[in-house]
Amino acid sequence: MTPEGSTYNAYLIRDEKNVLMDTVYPGWAGNMLCRIAKIMDPEKIDYIVCNHMEPDHAGSLAEVVARVKPEKIFVSTLGYKSMQGYFDCKDWPIEVVKSGDKLNIGKRNIIFQETRMLHWPDSMVSYIPEDKLLISNDAFGQNIATSYRYADEHDQGDFVRAIKEYYYNIVLPYSPQVLKTLPIVESLDIDMIAPDHGLIHRGEKSVKFIVDMYRQMAEQKPQQRAMVIYDTMWHSTEKMAYAVCSGLEEVGVPTRLMSVKSNHHSEIMTELANCGAVIAGSPTHNNTIMPLMASTLTYMKGLRPQNRVGGAFGSFGWSGESAKVLHEAFRAGRSTRAGPRRWARSQWRPRCPRRPRLRVRPGKRRTGSRRIFGRKHFLCWQMTGKICRRSISGQLEVSMDLCRISAA
Repeated sequence: MTPEGSTYNAYLIRDEKNVLMDTVYPGWAGNMLCRIAKIMDPEKIDYIVCNHMEPDHAGSLAEVVARVKPEKIFVSTLGYKSMQGYFDCKDWPIEVVKSGDKLNIGKRNIIFQETRMLHWPDSMVSYIPEDKLLISNDAFGQNIATSYRYADEHDQGDFVRAIKEYYYNIVLPYSPQVLKTLPIVESLDIDMIAPDHGLIHRGEKSVKFIVDMYRQMAEQKPQQRAMVIYDTMWHSTEKMAYAVCSGLEEVGVPTRLMSVKSNHHSEIMTELANCGAVIAGSPTHNNTIMPLMASTLTYMKGLRPQNRVGGAFGSFGWSGESAKVLHEAFRAGRSTRAGPRRWARSQWRPRCPRRPRLRVRPGKRRTGSRRIFGRKHFLCWQMTGKICRRSISGQLEVSMDLCRISAA
């Protein structure tokens, strides 16, 4: 979900050979060609470079090729395979390029660099050294639709959030590839990065900011901040969620409380960018968790966040499987490259042998116990990262098996 919309950025380079870098989403070719026509006749385009074959950048390629009749179309090896799958292109003037290949277009050269799995196998970027310009494809993009063209023209706070939203909902699973690619980017003399979505980064300061931010997000170093996500049926789990949140806040841990009914799963992933712990709660519904919580955790699993701790809690009327299902979902959601596979869990005895769960509705004393769960959960992770057992008033025993999940 992109509340601020997005842009499909295609770039025109005018030289002795005129080059169109990427195209646009299907149905938008007419809009793009109309914009080009204000500058030059689209039929004077000599070359098309396809940095990425995903339909939002290449969906209108056939229409554009039919209109401009380019001399050559440049694409990566894996991009050519994708192109054959999308289009009947056997008669197109295609030239396959690889990392380091150089294309002279007159006063300028275009140097191609493959960036496989950032975020598709076919992805590559194009570098124009004479202009110190990197056309970066989906990398360094954001979903912002605005009349502004440059990042330094936009509100900084909204811009940073849009970067996190884009990264944590699209690029996150490919963080290892990001860390391998950044040294290549930094080895180039770059004064401008032009992504295929959102605003352009211009100037040394802006370029350094986005590169450093990508490194920080790719490293996924945990922050001392927590997120509590929950679904609820008759407000019992909601009360537990508030209590867990209160326990975390009592020990000085900033906490964001998010209902999965009120927050799209992309918003929850964006918030996770700022959090070192995620705690999930759901009532038991048909012997499992609520559908929206299941959807959120499935989405989170696919994006493979690392270096977090997790916890689970829930309420029930008679069977009470939700906390166990949540706990197992956290365990299953870890990448096979992760470190030790243990997540935070707590014990409520005698009713709940493993994770906090509550039958029917929390009273004052039990709500206080959830607050203790939240407080001990984060303190034990922060201070020891080991198993910690404490008896409280002879009624509640909190047991946590905590460790940080680390990438290989």
